[in-house]
Amino acid sequence: MYCAIQVSTFADMEGEETFEPSFLGHADEVVEERIADDDVIMVKGTKTTSSVSLILRGANDFMLDEMERALHDALCIVKRTLESTTVVAGGGAVEAALCVYLEYLATTLGSREQLAIAQFAESLLVIPKVLANNAAKDSSDLVSKLRSCHYLAQTKADKKHLSSMGLDLAKGTVRNNLEAGVIEPAMSKVKIIQFATEAAITILRIDDMIRLVKDESQNDED
Repeated sequence: MYCAIQVSTFADMEGEETFEPSFLGHADEVVEERIADDDVIMVKGTKTTSSVSLILRGANDFMLDEMERALHDALCIVKRTLESTTVVAGGGAVEAALCVYLEYLATTLGSREQLAIAQFAESLLVIPKVLANNAAKDSSDLVSKLRSCHYLAQTKADKKHLSSMGLDLAKGTVRNNLEAGVIEPAMSKVKIIQFATEAAITILRIDDMIRLVKDESQNDED
């Protein structure tokens, strides 16, 4: 049997030991199994809970830490995707699309804001460039092809399908990442761009420099 409700004591108001049967749950099997060097109790087939235990085995502690980190990241991505309810194409597709859109927006302005928007658009291409460089691919060639696809998607009515084009870092080409299953939660993408922008603004607002002046008295004593 599997206990569904936590019970702190068996004593009743009269000081006797009693137990309410309704507090008990149900499990198909409760067994003790040996995993590696540890004996663990396995509760299987419960009706009131749907929790799952994941047991990782590896050659050393370093490998186990890496496996745990990778598994944690994967579960967090699934959780964030379910919370976001919407996804966008990955592989630098969003950054390239925003870059093309902002570059066009900058040309419609006649003030100094045009320069700021143009530089912001260019900075977004850092993401696909870094992705290509980390995969040992020609970042200049891939990013150029990616920008060309998104420019056509935003200017040609019959090229709308190119709006989901992203990097295929395995083959070093550009592909439709929505069809390939390379997606990212929309919520995460918005937060990433927002936080990066706020961090850059904070750095630009710093106009004071702290300089540590060497104490000349120490040189005199030496």
